[in-house]
Amino acid sequence: MVFLTMLFTSLTYSQDVSGTVSDSSGPLPGASVLVKGTTNGAQTDLDGKFIIRNVGTNAVLVFSYIGLKSQEINVTGKSNLKVILSADNAELKEVIVVGYGTVKKKDATGAVDQIGSKNFDNVASPSPAQLLRGKVAGVQVTQSSGEPGGAISVRVRGNSSIRSGNGPLYVVDGVPLDGGNVSAGGGLTSNSGAQDLGTSTARNPLNFINQNDIESISVLKDASSTAIYGSRGANGVIVITTKKGKSNVPQLTYSSSVSFSKKAGDFGVMNADQFVAAGGDDKGSRSYNWEDAVLRNGFSTNHDLSFSKSTENSNTRLSFGASSANGIVKNSGLDKYSASFYNSNDYFGGALKIESRVIYSSLKDETTLLSNNAGYIGNLIGTALYWNPTLPIYNNDGTYNVISTSYLNPVQLLNAYKDYTNTNKLLGSINTTWKINSHLKYQFLFGIESSTSSRKAQLLPTIEILNTAQAVVPKAKDSDPTITKYGQASIANQNKFNKTFEHTLNYNNDFGDNFNLDALVGYSYYDYTADGNQSSGIGYDKSQTNLIDNIEGGLQNEFRVSSYRNRVELQSYFGRVNATIYKKLILTGTLRSDGSTKLGTNNKYDYFPSAGIAYKVVANKDGLVNDFKIRGNYGITGNQEFAPNSAIARASYGNNGSLNLDSNSNADLKWETTKSYGVGADFGFLNNRLTGSLDYFQRDTKDLIFPVPAAATQPGPPSPRFKNLPGNLINKGVEVALSYKIIDSDNLKWDISGNASFLKNEITNFAGFISTGGLNGQGLSGAYAQVITNGKPIYSYYLYEWRGYDAAGNAIYADAAGNDTGLGTAAKKLLNKQPLPKINVGFSTGFNYKGFDASASFYGAFGHYIYNNTTNAYFFKGAFTGGRNVTQEAATSPQAAGDPNSPSTKFLEKGDFLRMGNLTLGYTVEGKLLEKLKMKSARFFVNGSNLFIITGYSGTDPEVDTDKQLNGVPSAGIEYLSYPRDKSVSVGLNVTF
Repeated sequence: MVFLTMLFTSLTYSQDVSGTVSDSSGPLPGASVLVKGTTNGAQTDLDGKFIIRNVGTNAVLVFSYIGLKSQEINVTGKSNLKVILSADNAELKEVIVVGYGTVKKKDATGAVDQIGSKNFDNVASPSPAQLLRGKVAGVQVTQSSGEPGGAISVRVRGNSSIRSGNGPLYVVDGVPLDGGNVSAGGGLTSNSGAQDLGTSTARNPLNFINQNDIESISVLKDASSTAIYGSRGANGVIVITTKKGKSNVPQLTYSSSVSFSKKAGDFGVMNADQFVAAGGDDKGSRSYNWEDAVLRNGFSTNHDLSFSKSTENSNTRLSFGASSANGIVKNSGLDKYSASFYNSNDYFGGALKIESRVIYSSLKDETTLLSNNAGYIGNLIGTALYWNPTLPIYNNDGTYNVISTSYLNPVQLLNAYKDYTNTNKLLGSINTTWKINSHLKYQFLFGIESSTSSRKAQLLPTIEILNTAQAVVPKAKDSDPTITKYGQASIANQNKFNKTFEHTLNYNNDFGDNFNLDALVGYSYYDYTADGNQSSGIGYDKSQTNLIDNIEGGLQNEFRVSSYRNRVELQSYFGRVNATIYKKLILTGTLRSDGSTKLGTNNKYDYFPSAGIAYKVVANKDGLVNDFKIRGNYGITGNQEFAPNSAIARASYGNNGSLNLDSNSNADLKWETTKSYGVGADFGFLNNRLTGSLDYFQRDTKDLIFPVPAAATQPGPPSPRFKNLPGNLINKGVEVALSYKIIDSDNLKWDISGNASFLKNEITNFAGFISTGGLNGQGLSGAYAQVITNGKPIYSYYLYEWRGYDAAGNAIYADAAGNDTGLGTAAKKLLNKQPLPKINVGFSTGFNYKGFDASASFYGAFGHYIYNNTTNAYFFKGAFTGGRNVTQEAATSPQAAGDPNSPSTKFLEKGDFLRMGNLTLGYTVEGKLLEKLKMKSARFFVNGSNLFIITGYSGTDPEVDTDKQLNGVPSAGIEYLSYPRDKSVSVGLNVTF
């Protein structure tokens, strides 16, 4: 009787429930469906469909999928369900990746921000660093030019060094990168003597990572979060985590986009009619346009294919990427091919887990003659700008119109120069985790970072540049010392191989409901090796066209070679303790001891401690105030981003065979160290529709590393040595970030977010006066615009104060007393103007309605000044009267033709700007159409990048950072013939099968 009653009851009060599970992209295969409180469950099939039998009529079903919000539904009166899981950005921010582990956002004592793949713009960025632009408070991302694959400057909470690297430490899947360039810079200049051609920068070191392989990017900003990296954490840490498989059934994803771009901004030079109207020498032609001569419309394509599958005990993801970008300057572009592999397997019931990752990338960069410090004839853009627009490029017989060795034909120069770099990069790691028991686990990480790069460049001997430096001093074998040698070639090879070994032991335990302890101890060893060589030749027969493959052969050839090899070893011991008391008070303490071969023999090791505290005033409450946490931190970090072998004596042989001492030894050389403290708050209001954070920080860097003169103790002329200078570099600021969900319903969502940082820096207790910001151009030899000195922000401008022109057209400047005077008695002034922005802002908004979505992002910088070296070097009256093209303003200026071209405040402008970074419109296919296409998801999008900018700056673009360093001291905020920035429109699709 009891049995019959139970059977009757089960038949009466149970049912079969079926349905589909999807997200904004379409059906979700492999989603979990579970009857709450039981083990009765199922997974969705390839079409997102499921069926669960024997479900109680009052049961609750729990739907979940990795990276999406879980959802609970009561099945009362329902037998068929259509469930849409939404993206859980809050969940992504809830658990964030930090050094050697993860932490819940609500339990972090430090300032940490994380963005995930859902926040990335729907166009491929050449570098992951660009994905952070305008999205994280306190992080400034500046691309030095618009060149594909060009260098990018990333600053986390400002600059902390006057000479050493100011970029953050990058950690990819637990492997710290060495941070240096992966390709050789310089082009033709090294050992060739052709100073007019200048030098060009190496490629971006993060170009090898495919954006579509990135799961999240964490930015660790304060000492509580960065001190675990010790001597490498002073400039912040950026942790990049790549994707794993998510679906329990095989999943194939394909993404593709095509972009069309054109030049944004303008140099403002005159066309032929304007040139003649202003009094220029009319040569009769009207066919020349500088943009048509050297520029083009850009075009790029991106293709990515990935396969993934996960089970309870294994996870696999494999991806391939191919992209090609033709830059808007002719003969420039970047081709990139990448592959990544992730695999993990659990053994012995999950007690042992082995993860392996491999990222491989092959890049081919092509560039043209665009250098940072060329004279007025050695840069392609400059040559195109100054060409008389009434001169034809070609003669009637089709040959190039050659004017003189100091007035080059831009198209001839474009076609005579070749410069390309092939780089292969491999990043691989094996991570083994052994769960000793429920509280204790051991991890071992072995990682390698390998890169090989070869840069080859040549300038055909048909280009005759009149340059005294190019007439190489002859050796005894040269029969005629008056011969000027034309044509140059250079081959530069660079190899790097880095190894990482890390052991960590982690203990985590809850001692009752009111105390949790999470402790970590570890040991790491890093080995960084780099070697390279360069060969160059100058002086070839004019009939030669392939100089690179015949670099040693040529008429009156001057051939030179050089090589180097460096090795740096870093050994570290570290530990961290996190304690949570009564689920309210959180305490964090870290200590790291680092030893490095870079340092002097008396300072091989140093210690880097930090402490953090947080208190949850309000936690997980309903109503007006949902979460409110206050936190504070203090710590010491270091900076080891200075040249290897800086502490030892170094010598080299000169061209004449003499031995020269390059640097003296310094047994006391030690790290730059940064003491920092900060306070902050994280909050959530209005049922967490309004969330955000507020931070104040201050950083004090001392023991500044710099080369100073020292008496030589070995053969050769007196040589400098690196030492720690007295002085403090103070950075302080305020950061604020806010996000608000304006509408949050099933079919309609609209959110906005914004951030701002307010920065101030000053160098104190410093007795030096260091120049940087070198200027180039006619009349500017040896000129510079910036200095580092006591009581001022770093890179403060140091210029003549320009006050207009006198009746004769000569420039008027201020003397030391502030009176009007001529250049001969003028005095340079240290200005209260700096190139580093005082305010950085970012703003974004996203809108979703059923299958349609739209998003826009903006960013800007304010409170800084830009020095327009391009205008200073090219656009003055003397250049116009000498037959070169200029702007209308320069041509009609009252300036006298013979007025000296000097660096002054005339060329210093406010750099404030607000730029629209991206605008995206998309549509996600849903319903029966998706079924007909045999796809799990499909999305189409259109994206616009850099569509407009608001600025008062008169140059081509205010977001500029041409490398104008002097003696290894960086510069900032100087524009000089930068590769023009572009604006682009992309169309693309993302589909999953």
